[in-house]
Order: sequence, then structure tokens, then C-alpha cells
Amino acid sequence: MDKLKLMLKYIAPYKWSAMKSVSFNILSALFSLFSLTLIIPFINILFKPAAVVSHPGELQFSIEYVDQFSKYFFSNLIAEHGRVMVLLMVCGAYVVAAFFKNGFIFLANNTMAYIRASTVRDLRKKMYLKILKLPLSFFTDARKGDLMTRISNDVQEIEVSIMASLTMIFRDPITILVFVIYLFVTSYQLTLFALTLLPLSGWLIGRVSRTLRSSSLMGQQKLGRLLSVVEESLTGLRIIKGFNAEKKMTEQFGTINDHYSKILKRIYRKNYMAGPLSEVLASVVVISLLFVGGSLALKGTGHLGPEKLIVFVVVFSQIIPPAKNVATAWFNIQKGLGSIDRIEQVLVAEEKITERKDAIPVYGFIESIEFRDVWFSYNSEPVLKGLNLKVRKGQTVAVVGKSGAGKSTMADLLPRFIDADKGSVLVDGKDVRDLKMTDLRNQMGIVSQNPILFNATFTENIAFGVDMPDMEKVKEAARIANAHDFIMETEDGYNNNVGESGSKLSGGQRQRISIARAIMANPPILILDEATSALDTESERLVQDAILKLMENRTSLVIAHRLSTIQHADLIVVLDDGMIVETGTHAELMNRKDGIYAKLHSFQAI
Repeated sequence: MDKLKLMLKYIAPYKWSAMKSVSFNILSALFSLFSLTLIIPFINILFKPAAVVSHPGELQFSIEYVDQFSKYFFSNLIAEHGRVMVLLMVCGAYVVAAFFKNGFIFLANNTMAYIRASTVRDLRKKMYLKILKLPLSFFTDARKGDLMTRISNDVQEIEVSIMASLTMIFRDPITILVFVIYLFVTSYQLTLFALTLLPLSGWLIGRVSRTLRSSSLMGQQKLGRLLSVVEESLTGLRIIKGFNAEKKMTEQFGTINDHYSKILKRIYRKNYMAGPLSEVLASVVVISLLFVGGSLALKGTGHLGPEKLIVFVVVFSQIIPPAKNVATAWFNIQKGLGSIDRIEQVLVAEEKITERKDAIPVYGFIESIEFRDVWFSYNSEPVLKGLNLKVRKGQTVAVVGKSGAGKSTMADLLPRFIDADKGSVLVDGKDVRDLKMTDLRNQMGIVSQNPILFNATFTENIAFGVDMPDMEKVKEAARIANAHDFIMETEDGYNNNVGESGSKLSGGQRQRISIARAIMANPPILILDEATSALDTESERLVQDAILKLMENRTSLVIAHRLSTIQHADLIVVLDDGMIVETGTHAELMNRKDGIYAKLHSFQAI
């Protein structure tokens, strides 16, 4: 029930459209019922003599008065125009009723199509925005393929389920209700008998559908794992081929694919069972009604003549398709509930990095950056332990240490990719958690070890985040980053596409475009996270030259493995096991022969 409430929550913004759909469906059901009741005068005109009724009697709200008024109306029509003409009128009335019935069905379905498309659009947008808001730590455990499955296949599954639920809520129950009211008015005995058979049908359908939700959830999980393997294979294709691991990856993919196929067959089998099962149950109910109703008509009880029995069975048979739709919709909803579970896991995931309502705006960087007694841990294991460091405006501070010492974690605290467990990170004396996040990050340019480029042109990558870039500024940024020459050598120059993740470029070229992007943003604070560690000597020289130009007149926090690239730093900080163990300039640290920095430098020199 809670999951159904969630589905209704997705539809809630379109409640007025939903009400319009309900109104159209009510009108459609009424015109449908009216067209079916025309069977009674049709049969009477054909098979019964036209006995003239002079007066319908006193007006009253009862089935007897309606029956008497109908006889009065048609007997007078027949007396005036003849049977053939009245029969033509009845046929014409049926065509008009059918036109209005189907017209309102179209209007109702058209409204539901708008709700369906809009709901799916909103849900995908919520998912995407949530993914952008979640902290980076969330994605250390989450698989890309699984997240892609949730935003594509799971949302698509919910689209089917939402449509089924809309049909079930806004159309079919209304049709069933209008028809059942008519059946009660016609013969409450026969209707009660029919309704006693429905709970048994519902119980049988419920037994089959109960396991469908869990199967669907397992299926979506396996599909997410399947896409993860594909994504990993595409990313690591060079490694797979280089280590002759094609067979291993094929077996891994085949195992998951087989499991997914088995679950899918189970889901299809149960889904396909819905239609035939409801068809058989409906046939049993109709035959039972014909027998019981025929018995009542033969006995002359319950005011149920042969023509009314025929209309009763016809109207009841019209309940069967919407009842089948409800059964099918219930199966679809059970499938969709598994997808809702998976989507809600993302939508309700904790946004650990949030902005306070009274956050302080940042208009520029004036004085200093300070790490004050900062502690941070992943899964209760401390990574940073009581970190204290002050970086003044205009300084270049390099952070070095062994892998796993906490260098990148320290850098991630500054733009609030993560938040400290204890202590504070201050910018101009203000805790970063008290500042507007957009303003804070506008003060920073980030160049990482693995440059992230988008499948777009050079211009779009360099001016990323700029709404209307000045082409001259883009070119100037590229020149400073030593990227202009190789850009102009491409076929379309700055309009050339760099490929997915910059696949058309070398590592050094990608890094220089990344630096040009930081130059274009023109931030007062730079965070350089091992920006040259993965490059060859020539590329490193070009990139290092670009970095030096980028760092001019800026405050820089440089994380480096190659100590030769940070000898110019105003201050070098040595991290070891999450703690600052040494600080000083390159010369000062080299004079400490037994120091960690001197040892690291000697190892690299060797």
C-alpha cells in the first residue's frame, strides 16, 4: 500500500488533469450504458406487439417508472411513425451514443497520455538531480550500470505501472461501478450472486501475482549487474585484451546473462498467465449467471423478463474487459513495485552535503584557507587525524605523501565534496559549511589526475559552465594551457568533437584542455590533484608549463607524487597516515636527512 501511495505521489502534480480524465470516463461509461440499454426497445419492437400506453403514470424515481415511461414513449412513436422508422431511430440513437462514448474515451486517454509522459519526465529529472546532489562517497559503493538501469529501465517499468494504475483508478473502476449500479437496479438477486463469485476470482489472481514483485526486483538487480559488466568491459577493453581475459569476462557475462534470462522467463510466464486466468474465470461467471438468470426468468420472479436478462448478461459481459484490465494492471503494478523500491533507494538516499538555509554568500577570496583540527573517516576508519594547516592568499602549498595518506581527501574537503567529521575547514575565517555552495565552488578551479572531458567540442569543454562564452577568451585560455596549436591541427578546430571522455586525444592533450577549462573559469583558488602523474616526459613538460601559467597570482593547493614538479612551492606539507608530519620549503625539508620528504625524494631520484 505504501508503494501505491508513492505512485500516486508521482501523479499528484497533475491532479486536475486526473480529475478531467475521471470526468471524461464517467461520461463515457454513461453513454456506453445508454447504448447497451437500447437493446430492450430493439427487441420489443421486433418481437412484441405494440401495445399503446396512454400515460406513464406519476413521476417517481424507480426502475418501474423508467420501464413504464419507456413503453409509453416507444408505443406512441410506433403509433405515429411505424415500427421500421422507430427501429431506424433506435439504431441512430445507438450510433450517436457510440460516437460520444468513444469521443470521451479518446479525451480521457489523451489526458492520461499527458499525465504519463509528464510523470516519467519528472521522475527521470528527479533521479538525475538527485544523482548530481549525492556526495561522491555514495558512488564508491554504487555501480554505474546499476544506476543507469534505475534511471532507464526502472523508470520505464514504472511508466508501464503508472499507466496501468491510471487505467485501474481513473477508467475501469468507474465503468464497473456504473454498470454494477445498473445491474443492481435491474436485478439485485442476480447481481449479488455474481458478486459472490468475484472474490474467488480475485483470490486466485492474487495468488499468482504475489511472487511477481520479488521476481521483478531480482530481475532489475541482475540487469543492473549485467550493464555494470558491459560498462566495465568497455572501459577496460585494453586490459582485458592485454591480459587475455576475454574468456574470463565472457564466462562472467554469460553467468549473469543466464540468471537474468531465467528470472525474465519466470516474470513473463506469470505475466502471461493473467489474461487466460481472468478469461476462464469470467467465462465461468457468465455461464453461471445465464443459468441462474434463466431460471429466474422462467419462474417469472424478480421482474426479470427475457429482454432484461439479455441486457443484464450483455452489460455484465461489458464488465469483464475492464475487470480483466484491472487484473492485468495489478500484475503490472506488482512488477513496478520492485522498480519503485530501487528508485526510492536513490531518491531517499541521504544528501550528506547540504546547504544551510541561511548560508553566507561569497563574493571573493580575500585572506586565507585554514584546516583546523580536521578529522575525517570512511566507514569508521580515520583517514585524516587532527589536521591543522593555514594557506595564505597567493601561496602555493604542495601536499605530498605515500598513497593512502589522505592527500586527495584533504583536497576534497575544500570544495565540500565531503564534510569533516570533526573540526572545520575555513575560507576567510568562515566555515565552508556555512557558505553558499555555488559561491564557494565558483572560487575554485580543479584539475584532477584523470581529466574529465565531455563528448562535445573543444569550445564546449573549455567553456564548460559558461553560458555564453567569448570565443577570444576561449582561445586565450587554450594558448595559456599550450592547447591552441594541437586544437587548430584538427579538422574543425575549436568545433571539433573530442569524443567520449576525450577518447580522440592523448593523455597530455586531455590534461591541457582540463587546464584551459580552469583558466577559463579564472578562479582565485586552484586545486591540482596529481595533474601530471600519468603523463610522459614531453607531455609533463607542456602541462607543467601550463600549470605554472595557471598558478600565477592564484592560491594553489597542489597534490603531487612527482616531487620534481613542486620544488617551487612556498610550502610543502608531508602527510603520513592522515597526519601532517613535516612542513617547510623544498630546501628546508631536504636538509632533514632522516625526514620522510628527503626519503621520498631520494627514492624518486633513484
